[in-house]
Amino acid sequence: MFIGRERELSSLDELYSQPGFGMTVIYGRRRIGKSTLINEFIKDKKAVFYTATKVGRERNLELLSQQVISTLEPSLVGVTFPSLEAVFDFISNRLSDEKLILVIDELPFWAQDDRALLSVMQKYIDTIWSDKNLMIILCGSSLSFMENKVLSEKSPLFGRRNSQIRLEAFDYLDAAKFVPAYSSEDKAVVYGITGGVAKYLALINPKCSVDTNIKRLFFHTDGYLYDETRNLLTQEFSDVTMVNNVIEQIASGVNTVNEISQKIGQNPTTVLYTIDKLIQVGLVEKRKCITEEKNKKKTQYILKDSMFRFWYAFIPKATSVIEMGQGDRYYDKVVKPQLHDFMGNVFEDMCRYYTLMNGITGAFGSMLTSVGVWWGTENFKKGPENIHQSADIDVVGISDVDKTAVIGECKFKNDRIDKNVYDTLVRRSSVISGKYRIIRYLFFSLSGYTDWFDTINDDSIVLLTLDDLYKSF
Repeated sequence: MFIGRERELSSLDELYSQPGFGMTVIYGRRRIGKSTLINEFIKDKKAVFYTATKVGRERNLELLSQQVISTLEPSLVGVTFPSLEAVFDFISNRLSDEKLILVIDELPFWAQDDRALLSVMQKYIDTIWSDKNLMIILCGSSLSFMENKVLSEKSPLFGRRNSQIRLEAFDYLDAAKFVPAYSSEDKAVVYGITGGVAKYLALINPKCSVDTNIKRLFFHTDGYLYDETRNLLTQEFSDVTMVNNVIEQIASGVNTVNEISQKIGQNPTTVLYTIDKLIQVGLVEKRKCITEEKNKKKTQYILKDSMFRFWYAFIPKATSVIEMGQGDRYYDKVVKPQLHDFMGNVFEDMCRYYTLMNGITGAFGSMLTSVGVWWGTENFKKGPENIHQSADIDVVGISDVDKTAVIGECKFKNDRIDKNVYDTLVRRSSVISGKYRIIRYLFFSLSGYTDWFDTINDDSIVLLTLDDLYKSF
């Protein structure tokens, strides 16, 4: 069953419905669902779908030829073409009133070995296909190649595309559609351990418990996700050791270039280069303090993919146990008790997404234009003592329209939120209120709230549960 991607399908359908030539570029990290999206789009349409491989220019030409013949002229099976131009001429001569879709998936595998590929394609777009009933979809998993060689001004194809789609992981709401019968908590955990990545979500068996799924996927030697991070890094990087060292540090909470370089004994330039590569493949993201985005000192690097966070938190320590066949026991005794702690950051991401989606519509009294996090230091008086300490605010939504803000605290714990959490958030609001007027205090709780909140009557306080996050849209 195909799930989600409504906006992407609508974009592709819109381009397809336009008369004449059209081209779109689809790219995104591996396992994200690009090929599945394209197959869903073309399933009732006339299409040539070719997936390039790392077999060299001649073999890719031969395999594309076979796919073209199979689709457009099956009676000619066995015919080969001496050049890419000959294949494109064959396609051109068979274009008709019914639009044809030409898909080249994993384009970088071919184009990196054949520098002429994109130039030949440009020539045909400009001279032959510009008024023909043809739609081209170019797809690739190498983000740097697709952005620098296909989409950039230096590309032979620059200016020829009608649209581009950078496919991202599913948000927590679409991820929940893979396990509709699960409780809200289990839906959140599934989102956390898969990172919303389409391939990993598709591996979840909704007829089994979330614990059973986690054990089967991560804590058995034949589990798909047991070796997944190593497999992905090997496919993307030549120096896997360096990349792995950097990811390990980021996963453990070391999130500045200088700190990472000190921990692994590498110079900051080398570390920053590795981080940039990890950002390009969609595994790491740069995070800025929302009220100080121009302050370079307030930059953190975090793992964007929460499956990677989960893997690095638990698998390396358990490799020997898992290989002895005791992975289930390790999960029950070690991982399960820490699952709520792991989900803390995931829950914060979900709450920020919820805040932005609702805030855009003005649900919190103002149109929010961005949502992020704040961290720094706070100063306050506690009795006779002056306190100076580090602090953070989980959710900060700001409106640059009217200079207002909402701030929030998130707790994915069995304990209910109490007055002390409220007092802390109100106190920390002073670090935001100097720049923005605070209009809402948002609280997000897995387990609800103590009776103390029943004693206050304040419209600026918004109390939300995990169930609210799933039923609001």
